[in-house]
Amino acid sequence: MGLGLKKLVKKGMMGLGEMGFNAGGGAINWFPGHMAAATRAIRDRLKLADFVIEVRDARIPLSSANQDLQPQLRSKRSLIALNKKDLANPNIMQKWTRYFELSNQDCLPMNAHSKSSVSKLLELVEYKLKEAISREPTLLVMVVGVPNVGKSALINNIHQIASSRFPVQGKMKRATVGPLPGVTQDIAGFKIAHKPSIYVLDTPGVLVPSIPDIETGLKLALAGSIKDSVVGEDRIAQYLLAVLNTRGTPFHWKNSNNRRMEGIQYEAEEKVDYSLKNLRPSRRKLPTKSHVLYVEDLVTEVQRALYSTLSEFNGNMVDESDLEVLIEQQFEALQKALKIPNKGSDARLMVSKKFLTLFRTGKLGPFILDDVPEANPLS
Repeated sequence: MGLGLKKLVKKGMMGLGEMGFNAGGGAINWFPGHMAAATRAIRDRLKLADFVIEVRDARIPLSSANQDLQPQLRSKRSLIALNKKDLANPNIMQKWTRYFELSNQDCLPMNAHSKSSVSKLLELVEYKLKEAISREPTLLVMVVGVPNVGKSALINNIHQIASSRFPVQGKMKRATVGPLPGVTQDIAGFKIAHKPSIYVLDTPGVLVPSIPDIETGLKLALAGSIKDSVVGEDRIAQYLLAVLNTRGTPFHWKNSNNRRMEGIQYEAEEKVDYSLKNLRPSRRKLPTKSHVLYVEDLVTEVQRALYSTLSEFNGNMVDESDLEVLIEQQFEALQKALKIPNKGSDARLMVSKKFLTLFRTGKLGPFILDDVPEANPLS
């Protein structure tokens, strides 16, 4: 990461000074009461688990780790599932898998919405358990992870695969667990293998990470693991722009997407007011050709706006005040590119929301925001 971005992050992003991480300023405090109770319950369940699948966001392989649980997870047989691999840069992903290998941690890049990807994950879990345990008749696998990394999608797909393998279990099968002082109980789970019987617990649980620093918090917010309202869409969008600028991403867009960025325009056959609320393809209804082209055009306009502002920038990217000036210019350019009428702060919020939606749905390309640590030599 560039020095200018580091300073900007430490400063707290754009004129917020030393106000701390959240939108209102002050200390990092967004751990609701029910989360604390859920964390206690998960710690108790972890004691029972024979194997743990820790789901992380492939775009932030370290920042999406639940730091509070790491000591407990390290004492268990476990696997890091790097979910949303379709949104992550595949070249850098190879470096990350190598990093985890060198750290003696099993990891698998995957897509929780893909049955074949989830099946591959379960095969690996089965292999690891059969290899390690031969005497236990019943084994429990637990899924943990910070919010919005895809635990529910993974659990749902595991349930469907389990139901096809063992249709007798119907909706739910109880895996009797015990005896263990204080936590002996029946826990609902899905049977995924026989001899030994392997069950995946059906409750992924809600876990909130402790945030070691502002930058980690901003990455989690950008990936959608923290509610936008906690940090503020404007601030998250500023951080995304700072990342793109310091990496020179708009220049990469220009090189790889030259023809579209030179100004090929698509004229819609009919004028349609499209919403960016949900760019993910719907299962029920396929997006129309005009909608696909509309989104492509919108992305091209956004990329062109960021490229032109960055290429005309005469300041010093390492200087935080220069970087702030550039980002302000880019907000204005984005407002025009996204065709948002001028309504003051409302317009700024709309620009931020639409820009973040394009990033989070992978329309701006695949990214990995975390840098691979240099502690492990990647040869």
